[in-house]
Amino acid sequence: MNQPTMIVDTDPGHDDAIALILAHHYANVVGITTVAGNTRIEDTTRNAQRLTQLLEVDTPVHKGSALPLQGGADFATAVHGQDGLGGIELPEPTRDIASDSAIEYLLDMAAPDLWVVAIGPLTNIAHVLARDPEWIRKIAGLSIMGGATHGGNVTASAEFNIYFDPEAADRVFQAGGNVMLSGLNLTHQVQVSAEEARTRCAGVPNTDQNEFVRLNFDRLIRTLAGLTGTDEVAMHDPVAVLAVTHPHLFQFQPREISVELTGTLTRGMTVVDERLRIKDFTPHVNVGYHADVESVKDTIFNGLFTTA
Repeated sequence: MNQPTMIVDTDPGHDDAIALILAHHYANVVGITTVAGNTRIEDTTRNAQRLTQLLEVDTPVHKGSALPLQGGADFATAVHGQDGLGGIELPEPTRDIASDSAIEYLLDMAAPDLWVVAIGPLTNIAHVLARDPEWIRKIAGLSIMGGATHGGNVTASAEFNIYFDPEAADRVFQAGGNVMLSGLNLTHQVQVSAEEARTRCAGVPNTDQNEFVRLNFDRLIRTLAGLTGTDEVAMHDPVAVLAVTHPHLFQFQPREISVELTGTLTRGMTVVDERLRIKDFTPHVNVGYHADVESVKDTIFNGLFTTA
């Protein structure tokens, strides 16, 4: 299978870490751009550096946006901890970041075979489109984890990545191009329970990467159990990676999407127009609706562990 060329735009983050491991296993990752979201930009960038070091890859890390387009930030530290990885100890980076200009890097790297997988807030991508509205049509596609056809997680109506910077998300959704959206309605289909995580992680070789994967699942599931009472975790960000590397495992449908920017109860909500027969229907985002759940989970765990 040919590996797609990929840049991962990310705010690591527990599930971002899983997604980054999978991206390096199933794709040709040429760069990582960081954005504030799950925690501060300094920590998301540091985590990206530490994860590439853990994976023993030299993928360049480019530091991106520290704040949403309109300023102010409400980080997801209740889930991911102040450092973004729940206090899991990893060696400090020994290599410097490649640049502190993620937007310039994304602009420079535009190519017909390049996929950008955005698994954090869309601030970097919005800045890129402000500079070059045609950028989205110069790449193979943009795979986003964010939003939902209904409901939310950070509020009753909004998903975190969109809620963190709704103005950025709306700019991206209106830009056109080949955009795939893996929202909560798709990612919540791919749940890993505490028991399944223990079973899947059992018996793998004792390597630093494998130990991190085990700890990462354990820390995230324990945290969510304390917050929500569930012992399951949805594979949000990994789905957005696999939608590119294993598209046959998912079903996407074209839809019109807007983001609510001013609602008292609905700011950050992705409004998905399901009225498929109206005359002026102009779909511009491919929205994920169905996953082959067991195959997706097998693909995730097959790509996470090293053999030695």
